[in-house]
Amino acid sequence: QVQLVESGGGLVQAGGSLRLSCVASRRSITYYTMGWFRQAPGKEREFVADISWIGGATFYADSVKGRFTISRDNAKTTVYLQMNSLKPEDTAVYYCAADKDPVTLRGGVTVDYWGQGTQVTVSS
Repeated sequence: QVQLVESGGGLVQAGGSLRLSCVASRRSITYYTMGWFRQAPGKEREFVADISWIGGATFYADSVKGRFTISRDNAKTTVYLQMNSLKPEDTAVYYCAADKDPVTLRGGVTVDYWGQGTQVTVSS
């Protein structure tokens, strides 16, 4: 079993930046695609970005492309989400996720591991 623990959420003004971190409890996470999802109040959880375990290939939702950057440090079993030019519509609980299959991860349903979430609030 792998535990994912997010941190870095908070309150920021529109146009500002935040960096989220997600630390995995086991080094075996190195072989997983890791990603971020978010869920705004009253809305379904949506995919944000993911990064492959080898090569670092990244994939982004259109809504965050050009503003968010996902990265990972396998030595630290950590994945990051750098969020720039934040908008009020980015307000949500952000969840870290991991799965061996990137297609399964992006589907967001039968994902192997989830974190507990961290709140991001962007004020206008």
